[in-house]
Amino acid sequence: MISKIKLPGMTIEYTGKIPDNQLVLVGGGRQPDRQWLKTVATDKELWCIDHGMDICHELGLVPKYLLGDFDSCASDSLTWAEDHGAIIERFNPQKDFTDTQAALAKAKEDDHYTILTGALGKRFDHTYSTVYSFGYSGIKGCIADEQETVLFLHDGETISITLDHNPKAISLLPITDTMQGVTTRGLYWELKDAELTQSRPYAVSNIPAHNTDHTAATDAGTFTVSIAKGILALYICQTE
Repeated sequence: MISKIKLPGMTIEYTGKIPDNQLVLVGGGRQPDRQWLKTVATDKELWCIDHGMDICHELGLVPKYLLGDFDSCASDSLTWAEDHGAIIERFNPQKDFTDTQAALAKAKEDDHYTILTGALGKRFDHTYSTVYSFGYSGIKGCIADEQETVLFLHDGETISITLDHNPKAISLLPITDTMQGVTTRGLYWELKDAELTQSRPYAVSNIPAHNTDHTAATDAGTFTVSIAKGILALYICQTE
């Protein structure tokens, strides 16, 4: 069984079943490109996390849920969401979890393929927390915007990525202490049954196999990554 997800400029194929329903979750980090967000949100369920409501308000996108402690969401965006029927889940600011962690837990309960955007850039500590929380959540999905994408592989999984344009970089980042049986196909620097560790994260800045001159040519082709054991973050930098 192969399950396919399409994002602007990218097709993701999983060799296994993924949830039928797709969710776009908009966080309060670096805001995605407006057209990118409108395209990705089309025909998908939409939730917002705190400040992520502001860009959706601007675009007239009404979420099903708006979650957060609302320390950063504009008051007029919150009022607009309530007036348009969004379900508000408010957290006490004095809590031992992040708004994004709470949203991911809810998304897992509802069994969605989750596309988290507005979650990269800005503060490193927020990005670090989000990437590790998503990786360990067990949710099928990705963190993405028009600049960067992070996908996650768990024990025994394979992902194939087809890109419309050559990326700036492709990196394999260990989420668990050790990742075993990591194999790639279609990348310039290949791995075969490799072990990658957090203490020596060297599998960074790879490129598609045919793109040895680092050009921005079209038709980047397809590459595949698989893992036998562990949790791997597959990072793709489209633009800098």
